[in-house]
Amino acid sequence: MNGAQSLIRSLADAGVDVCFANPGTSEMHLVAALDQVPEMRAVLCLFEGVVTGAADGYGRMAGRPAVTLLHLGPGLGNGLANLHNARRASTPLVNVVGDNATYHKRLDAPLESDIDSVAATVSGWLRRTAAVDDLAADAADAVAAALSPPGRIATLILPADMSWTDVSWSDLPAAGTGLSGSVDVVEPAPVAGEVVAQTAAVLRSGEPAALLIGGAATRGEGLRAASRIAAATGAKLLCETFPARLERGAGVPEVERLAYLAEAVAGQLAGVRHLVLAGAASPVSFFAYPGVAGDLVPEGCQVHILARGPEDLTRALTDLAERTAAGTAPQLAPPGRPSAPSGPLTAETMAYTVGALLPERAIVVDESNTSGPWLPGATAGAPPHDWLTLTGGAIGQGLPVATGAAVACPDRPVVCLESDGSAMYTISALWTQAHQGLDVTTVVLSNGSYAILNMELRRVGAGEPGPKARELLDLSRPGLDFVSISRGMGVPGERAVTAEEFGAALGRALAEPGPHLIEAVVPPLV
Repeated sequence: MNGAQSLIRSLADAGVDVCFANPGTSEMHLVAALDQVPEMRAVLCLFEGVVTGAADGYGRMAGRPAVTLLHLGPGLGNGLANLHNARRASTPLVNVVGDNATYHKRLDAPLESDIDSVAATVSGWLRRTAAVDDLAADAADAVAAALSPPGRIATLILPADMSWTDVSWSDLPAAGTGLSGSVDVVEPAPVAGEVVAQTAAVLRSGEPAALLIGGAATRGEGLRAASRIAAATGAKLLCETFPARLERGAGVPEVERLAYLAEAVAGQLAGVRHLVLAGAASPVSFFAYPGVAGDLVPEGCQVHILARGPEDLTRALTDLAERTAAGTAPQLAPPGRPSAPSGPLTAETMAYTVGALLPERAIVVDESNTSGPWLPGATAGAPPHDWLTLTGGAIGQGLPVATGAAVACPDRPVVCLESDGSAMYTISALWTQAHQGLDVTTVVLSNGSYAILNMELRRVGAGEPGPKARELLDLSRPGLDFVSISRGMGVPGERAVTAEEFGAALGRALAEPGPHLIEAVVPPLV
């Protein structure tokens, strides 16, 4: 057995069973080794940003890591934006990055680069294998690191000669031992009882308060506990602007997302004297604007941290609920759907159509950007579903994350709401969806511009755009034909310009298994 085989075998024994890959020459022994490990599914992506985004979507839904296979420093660099998003989402993820053979590095071959420095910008754990006999342990350590609360990116750099060198069977863990047998998983750290007690006292003080949740608190037991706390204490319940995974819909506790625009956040937090953070960061504006404060905590408001990072957020919220809301039930969203709209297709009628047709247990991947303001209200009473968002703000996330989510949950429909400019970053994800037969319905919201930048151009005070500025924000000359692009990658596509056409197309796509694309032509909001 060579090192590549031992690595793939060890990852599989640690519970990693999907490899998203865009390999090169230095990874060929790893590619060959995949055939020796039947438990490991191999998924080819045509660009490394799709590889890393798909691993992010998989980890968010599966709760365990997939492994990426990336080619040297340039391959890692191509995947960096979606690794940034995955880091912000606290997604468990293992990168395997091939490198030149140890004795070849000194020659400074064309693809030679400082992989370690690039990987360090997004990795919570980083190791370069130095001896082939260490590979099995390195693999187990990488998985354990990825699973460390609340979830991290673990990157293992593998010189090519480590892959082709033979390793003794005696150096490997027993095959089939599974996650508990080959990986020491770190448990979340308990939150001190006095911190829970102090937080309870703050929420019972009678002064206006808000509870801002993130991470594991946006789903499951943590979300139910947070809802109970808010209802019993009168605190305003908010979640972070871009949650990694938000459970919502009829029968699920309602929570309002913190707004993207700083001006809107000021309204949400107006009058709040105590802000309790549970798995969320203190709110700041996404960018600096001339003459505007970046810290969005209201003046005179005290910030209290219940739990963060590796701490047991769900248990802390459950304990806090027992102190402040014993015997109560969470406030659940009532069922209700909007009527299917008619007339021109706009961002608003698109949202109401999605709300009218969204299937039960859907996974919605939302990179709708400026076309999405009506989506939260339109889907609030739809059947229970998960909502995955653009956690790190690096666009080009939607299509890959939808791909990974569909691999993780093949029994659930995935709906990807994707803006046209963002779609072009990682459009080749459509090919992977077709190649794998994934049940993903992609709605490209085609308004022919980088609409959000038109808005930001004014907000930063850069003045009225001239012809050169307008040229850099325009996607209409020539227009992007997403139907042709989609069909060219093996995904059936159709275009909708009215609400009726969009409703009919969405209904057909949701009723038929496999990938579909709808180009929804909508006017820009800004």
